[in-house]
Amino acid sequence: MKFAKVALAVAVVALAGCDGMKREHKEAAADPSAIEKELKTIEAGWEKDYQARDVDKAVAHYSNDAAVANPGMALASDEVSRKMAISQFLSDPSMKVTFASDRVDVAKSGEMAYTRGHYAIETADPKTKQPKTETGSYLTVWKKQADGSWKAVEDFVTPGAPAAQ
Repeated sequence: MKFAKVALAVAVVALAGCDGMKREHKEAAADPSAIEKELKTIEAGWEKDYQARDVDKAVAHYSNDAAVANPGMALASDEVSRKMAISQFLSDPSMKVTFASDRVDVAKSGEMAYTRGHYAIETADPKTKQPKTETGSYLTVWKKQADGSWKAVEDFVTPGAPAAQ
């Protein structure tokens, strides 16, 4: 009988601990709307970094193992090639870029998300030196880092139909 009481007491304590873990897990659950807002804020800052032609800040939005695919350029999947691609892009003195997400989807775990959006880029045509505008779409996969920040791990840009003139 004494053994049964001890076993019952152990079971009650174990179940109480499980209930506490469930509450902690629920409290730590991801808030998709907060993450969506955070990613939109990060992208707005990223756009400003491009507009300011700040290569280092633009590159800092990528994780160390990120891949960047821009139209007409080789896949940039290491730090040196990412920085080179962004430096080349920002070297055009007439470059103007705008972009914004149209959709944000957050994984239930809150550790990964993606943004899909639209962009417009104005650059100088290399041949005519006249301004030209390109529009298109992008898809960026984000991963929450150990320090709690969000970094782009995949960033793919695809041109769309020519911009209306």
